[in-house]
Amino acid sequence: MEGFPEGDANGENPLGGNNILHHQGWLTDLDSRLRSQEEELMLVKSALADALRRLSLYDQQIPLLRQQLLEANSGALDTEDPSLLPQGKHALWILPPSISSSSTVQQPDSNKELVPQSNRMQESKQVSIGTQTEESTVLAMKYGHCLNNGHLKSIVESSFAGEKAVQDLFCTRDPDSLEGLVKELVTKNSFGPQADDGEQGLEMQDIQGSTAHGGLVCCLSSSGPHEGQDVGEPPPKDKAPNAAEAPPSAPSPEPFSEGGSSGGSTPASPVPAAVQQLAANKKELFRRNSSSDKPSRMKHYVPKKAASSANLLNRMGSLENRNKDPSLSPGPWSTRRGNYNLERFSTKMFLRGRPITMYIPSNFPNYEELRMELPVEKLQLDWVYGYRGRDCRSNLFVLTSGELVYFIACVVVLYHLRCRTQRHYLEHTDCVRCLAVHPDRIRVATGQMAGVDKDGKPLQPFVHIWDSSNLNTLQTIGLGNFERGVGSLAFSTADNGAYLCVVDESNEHMLSVWDCARGLKQAEIKSTNESVLTVEFNPQDSSNIITTGKSHVYFWTWIGSSLTKKQGIFGKYKKPKFIQCFVFDTNNDVLTGDSEGNILTWTWMKADISTPGKGAKGTYQIGKQTRAHEGSIFSLCLCHDGSVLSGGGKDRRLVRWSPGLSLLQEAEIPEQFGAVRTIAEGDNGELLVGTTRNALLLGSLTDGFQPIIQGHTDELWGLGTHPSRDLIVTCGYDRQLCMWDGGEHALAWSVMLEETGLCADFHPSGKVVTVGLSTGRWVVIDTETQQVLSGYTDGNEQLSVVRYSPDGDFLAIGSHDNFIYIYNVEESGHKYIRFGRCTGHSSFITHLDWSKDGKFIMSNSGDYEILYWDVAKGCKLLRNRFENRDREWNSYTCVLGFHVFGVWPDGSDGTDINSLCRSHNERVVAVADDFCKVHLFQYPCAKPKAPSHVYRGHGSHVTNVRFTHDDSYLISMGGKDTSIFQWRVLGSNGHFSSVSSQDAGLNT
Repeated sequence: MEGFPEGDANGENPLGGNNILHHQGWLTDLDSRLRSQEEELMLVKSALADALRRLSLYDQQIPLLRQQLLEANSGALDTEDPSLLPQGKHALWILPPSISSSSTVQQPDSNKELVPQSNRMQESKQVSIGTQTEESTVLAMKYGHCLNNGHLKSIVESSFAGEKAVQDLFCTRDPDSLEGLVKELVTKNSFGPQADDGEQGLEMQDIQGSTAHGGLVCCLSSSGPHEGQDVGEPPPKDKAPNAAEAPPSAPSPEPFSEGGSSGGSTPASPVPAAVQQLAANKKELFRRNSSSDKPSRMKHYVPKKAASSANLLNRMGSLENRNKDPSLSPGPWSTRRGNYNLERFSTKMFLRGRPITMYIPSNFPNYEELRMELPVEKLQLDWVYGYRGRDCRSNLFVLTSGELVYFIACVVVLYHLRCRTQRHYLEHTDCVRCLAVHPDRIRVATGQMAGVDKDGKPLQPFVHIWDSSNLNTLQTIGLGNFERGVGSLAFSTADNGAYLCVVDESNEHMLSVWDCARGLKQAEIKSTNESVLTVEFNPQDSSNIITTGKSHVYFWTWIGSSLTKKQGIFGKYKKPKFIQCFVFDTNNDVLTGDSEGNILTWTWMKADISTPGKGAKGTYQIGKQTRAHEGSIFSLCLCHDGSVLSGGGKDRRLVRWSPGLSLLQEAEIPEQFGAVRTIAEGDNGELLVGTTRNALLLGSLTDGFQPIIQGHTDELWGLGTHPSRDLIVTCGYDRQLCMWDGGEHALAWSVMLEETGLCADFHPSGKVVTVGLSTGRWVVIDTETQQVLSGYTDGNEQLSVVRYSPDGDFLAIGSHDNFIYIYNVEESGHKYIRFGRCTGHSSFITHLDWSKDGKFIMSNSGDYEILYWDVAKGCKLLRNRFENRDREWNSYTCVLGFHVFGVWPDGSDGTDINSLCRSHNERVVAVADDFCKVHLFQYPCAKPKAPSHVYRGHGSHVTNVRFTHDDSYLISMGGKDTSIFQWRVLGSNGHFSSVSSQDAGLNT
């Protein structure tokens, strides 16, 4: 079969047994194809479900619409109001404003007062159709528009009640004068022949100055959802579609009903023979639906629906060719299908081909003139929580200024021990991986990994040499020369740091030597196919370089543009799997720490020129082996007094050795901080230790160690800010729940969760915090005692969002099972009672927000739905989204909505924005994107391609952003880089602090 490997010569199936290992490429390709086909099938199913739901909706609404049209026509007959006269196939005749706007209308030959047209519109029944309701003629007339819709021609023509209304109206007049009236109407206001397929709407006719009929104006109605728009779910089937159920005062617009003989009738009046003959002669003018017309109408209606579904599928296309642009377009007056969308009241964007309609609030009267500008506010990086110790080494040093230098994500942090302040070097475009300090302890070299930009183009790795005193970049080295990333760095010492040695992350681990002042490469060579962990110059001779890594120690000799190596010989000693660190001692011997827990002493053996056949060059040989730790040795450090410090992995011991490697003192690092990753000695003899659980410790072997920097160890997602204090709560895949004090820049406390934490929120009282877990369980934790007060389970899928109502009386929990669970909250967040469940989303919940009155919820889902819920009335889905356009929201974290749709970039596929947050003063909105950036937009951001301030520093997708209670800070979280950034918000009062170009961000 094509696409499957054939059996071998012996007839054996290559998929059996271990032969599968020889077809990895084929399996990878097959898996990719299967995933692609599954995604296409999902899109097809979604499109078909949408089309079927729309068809079902129309079928269920026809009886209701028919009855409403009959009641409207019956009301016109009861008042005998000539201001509303059925005419032609589509028209409603309405008096011009000069006549119909008055409180009463008096005919010369009648003493009866007529009901004003505006009152009649107010008395019309209201209909809410589906989740994304479109507005009808009633709303258009309210704003003074006359609209037409050819698609409704068959509906208006099919109304039998219209015929009765015309007959009743005509029977009150003299037959001769009636015939003259009809002829005059036909002559002066005829629309001419019309297309029968309903694809083209009628042209509106404005009849002015008609002396015979008081200047009648023709307004053509239209209704129905816009083409391709999701109209939501049909009304519950247990409720009969009764027009009386819709409240007369409901603000939602009313679509016109589809007439039919079964929808009821209007009492007939005696009709003179002349009138009947006249109606027969003008059949095309007053024709209405009858039993003989139904077969032809149905034959025309059903194929049109089938064509709609086919068009929907054809527009979808393949996954590769699908248009990903979030194109936005205002709704036209009528589309090619004749569906009506209010241009003045809605706008539309597309994500992955799915239309998203948003209604313009009434406080945007001149939306077309709205201009998006850069916000006055800016951000400045104030503090970085975390340290990268879990997978990096030799990344902690002390500068002459008394600052510690280390890195996390794309930021190199300079932390002053005494002043407890941070400065940040932000010129890297991807994660920093290695660091070296110049012998003058002022200049710093940092190397980064390769990355990709937002368009998928690769970003080349490089090394920056920069001045730590002013954070200015002095030299950029190796741009275009390194592959994958920079793994190790070292300055030369004997010549005052004139050269820099670099090892990249390519397969051959290219080793190169560079002139620091000129940025020129001096020599380059392939080192090994095995991983290289460390590199150093001999402090007494810059022509000697040593590298260590997996199963090797290489001693390099650099002369001019050539590099030659000698491999270290282990001889009678067991060859370790990894040599992870080394240091030169006071005798210029090399001490290596390996994965077996041994310290090997490599001594320099001079050349033996007396023995024939021996080389004339010296070499390093193992002179001594010292058992130091249980498990790997991750770090060695030479102290100012000549002693040596070693840090163990498995045993977490920190040991001081004499120059002769006699044990002097030892201490054990607390288990909660992990193993020793790197060691540095401060100017006053204090010891600094970086650990594998991303913590920096300060102390001594005698007095123990205390953390000065702590962080998470795995991907972060959950973030919440305290309602009245600068407290921040975070959680992630490491199962830690951490409370950070933003004012003190320190970890207040942390607890271990039973499962992965994905979302969190504070109760408005600030006394408890609720955390949603990956298993559908959520727990409530006391912020003072750190005790778990209660735990509940809703479904068996992960929870993506938890949010308290503004008054704290409700808790909403969004789950990946497509439901929003609502709980009553009592006793200041200590007691919870299930209130209800919001059902209606067709995909997992991603974001939700409460209204300011605490009665309504706005939610987004994975398939880009925007739904609204009335919680106070039993978690009811509000199908008419137009009614919610002016609702005020207590918070704005939904990524889809009118006020924020301008934050989406061009070419977005719907996953480019992970989180956003509006400031409490409603001036700006912060955005976390999938390209390691934090954006600051003006709020509201209601136009496409809005400009923003852009801030870099994260080395992974930014998963969440939140403003603190007073908008003084913005908190952002990296995903896999495990970093937490605290940004200071500048300019909110019109004043700016001094901000460097790297802190101020880039305007786009």
